[in-house]
Amino acid sequence: MARIRRSSTAKDTVAPLRVWKVGKYIRLSRDDGNSESESITNQRKILDEQIPGYFSDDYDIVDEYIDDGRTGTSDDTRPDFLRLVEDVKRGRINCIVTKNLSRAFRNSANQGKFLEEFIPLYNTRFISLYEPRIDTFLNPEVVHSLEVSITGFMNEQYAYKTSVDIRRTFDTKRKNGEFIGAFAPYGLMKRPDDKNSLMIDEEAAEVVRDIFHWFVDDGMSKSGIVKRLNELGIPNPACYKHRKGFKFCNPQIQKNDGLWCETTVRNILLNQMYIGNMVQGKQKVISYKVHDRVRTDEKDWYIVENTHEAIIDRATFDKAQSLHQRDTRVAPNQQKVYLFSGFVRCADCKKSMTRKVAKKFVYYCCATYSRKSKTACTKHTIRVEVLEKAVLLAIQKQIALVGNLAEIIDEISNAPVIHTESKRINSLLASKQKELEKLTVVTDNLYMDWRTGEIDKAEYRRIKAKLEAQTTQLQEVIANLQKEKEVFAKGINSDEPYLTTFLKYKNIDHLERGILVELVHAIYVHKNGEITIEFTFADQHRRILEYIENNRRELEALESRKAM
Repeated sequence: MARIRRSSTAKDTVAPLRVWKVGKYIRLSRDDGNSESESITNQRKILDEQIPGYFSDDYDIVDEYIDDGRTGTSDDTRPDFLRLVEDVKRGRINCIVTKNLSRAFRNSANQGKFLEEFIPLYNTRFISLYEPRIDTFLNPEVVHSLEVSITGFMNEQYAYKTSVDIRRTFDTKRKNGEFIGAFAPYGLMKRPDDKNSLMIDEEAAEVVRDIFHWFVDDGMSKSGIVKRLNELGIPNPACYKHRKGFKFCNPQIQKNDGLWCETTVRNILLNQMYIGNMVQGKQKVISYKVHDRVRTDEKDWYIVENTHEAIIDRATFDKAQSLHQRDTRVAPNQQKVYLFSGFVRCADCKKSMTRKVAKKFVYYCCATYSRKSKTACTKHTIRVEVLEKAVLLAIQKQIALVGNLAEIIDEISNAPVIHTESKRINSLLASKQKELEKLTVVTDNLYMDWRTGEIDKAEYRRIKAKLEAQTTQLQEVIANLQKEKEVFAKGINSDEPYLTTFLKYKNIDHLERGILVELVHAIYVHKNGEITIEFTFADQHRRILEYIENNRRELEALESRKAM
C-alpha cells in the first residue's frame, strides 16, 4: 500500500523517526450477534479514522487481518490472527492496531502472554484504540496495569457466560428434537422454511436405500458396497453436497477425490437419523477455551424419535445392526458375503466356525480347533450343502409351528374369558421384591454396625458399595419384570411381530441371506454333525407358549363345544 507521511504533530509524545508497518486486526464472532457497533464495517471505519492520529512519522498500512465468525478465546482457531503472528515474526509488520482488547482476546492468559512476552520479543508495537487505551511503544508499562488485567478477566468471563448460555440453548433444542447442526446428514436436508427441521433429499436418499438393500438383502459387504458405488460413479457425500451447491464447509474438499470408503458406508448403516430419529450430541467441544471436539458416550446422546420422515424402515435398519455384530467373510474376488457368514458357531466352545475348501468340498470347521489348539476343542465339521438343507428344513418346520401358534391365538381370542396373568412373572417378581427388602434391611443395619464400632469405616464402605451394587442390579431386574408383566397383560393376537415375520416366509423353498438375518440368531454345530438353531424372537416365543398354557382350559372348553 502507499506510504503515508505525517507532517503534523502527533497526538501524544513524539517517537523517534521510524517507519511503522501497520497491520489492522478485526474480529467478529457469532457471539456478537448482529451488533452494528462490532460489525466488520464499523471496526474498519474506526481504525481508518483513528490510526493517523497515533503516528508522527512514516507509516504503511501493510495488511488487514479479519477473523469473521471466530471466537477470541483461542488463537489456533483464528486463521487471520495466526497469519498476523507469522507476519510479525517475518518482519512484514511491526505494529498491530485493533479497536479494543476484546477484539484481540477473550482469554486473559493468551492476552497476558501476547502483550507481555510476544510483543517485546519481536519489538512490535500494539495499539488498542478504546479503553483501556494501550500503546506499547509510547507506554510499554501499561500492559502490566491492573486495568488491563481486569479488562482481560472481564472479557474472558463474558466469553464463558456466553458459552454457557449457548450450550444451554442448544441442549434445550436437542431435547426438543430440533436440528442444530451446520449440515444435514447425507440423504436429508434442512427445510427451507425451518432450519431446525429436516426433510428428505430424494436424490441422495435413493443411494442410502440402495446401501441398506445391498447390505441386508443382497448380502454385500461394506467393501463390496464401496466398489459398487464407485463403479457407478456416484459421488461421496462431501462431493455431492459441494456439487449441489449446499452450504457445506469442508476445508479438505479440494483434496477429496469423490470416492466412497468403508467408513462412510459404515456410518450410514449405523445412523438412526435414517429411521426418522433425531440423534445429536455425539461430539462435544472440550471447553469454551479448548475447541477440540471429543466423542461422547452413547448414553449422553440426545435421541428424539420420529422427528422427520424416515428413509429406511425400522425392520431393515434393525437387520443392518444385527449384521454389524457378526463376524463376516467375503468370498475372494466377490462383493457378497458368504450365506452363513457370522451365523455358524461351535456347539461346545461357542466360538465361530471357519469356512474351508478341500478337494472341491466346502465345509465349516471349529475355529478354535483349526486356528488355536487341537486339544482345546474338536473339529465339529459340516459340509455347506448339508448345512444349507438342514437349516432350510428347520426354518420350514419353525414356520409351520408358528402357523399353528397363530391359529391357537385366534381361538383364544374368541374365548369368553382370557387370562393375561403370568404365574411365572408374578412368582419371579414377588421373589425379587423380597430379596430387595432384605437387602434394604441389611444396608440399614450396616450403618448401625459402623456407628456402634462393630466394623471400621473401611469395612463399612466396602460392604456398603457391594450392597448398593446388588441393590441396583435387583432394581433393574424388577423393572424388567414389571415391563414384561405389562406386556403380558395386554394379551396376544395373531399380529404379533414374531408370528407375522415368520409367516411371511411360509412358502420358502430356498435360503437367502436376508431370510437368515431376519429369522436366525445363531446356528450351533455339534461334533456328531447335528445342528441346533437359535431363532430370533426367542422371548416372544416363550411368552406366546406361556400365554397359550395359561388359557389351556378355555381352549379345551372351546374344543368340547365344537365336538357337541
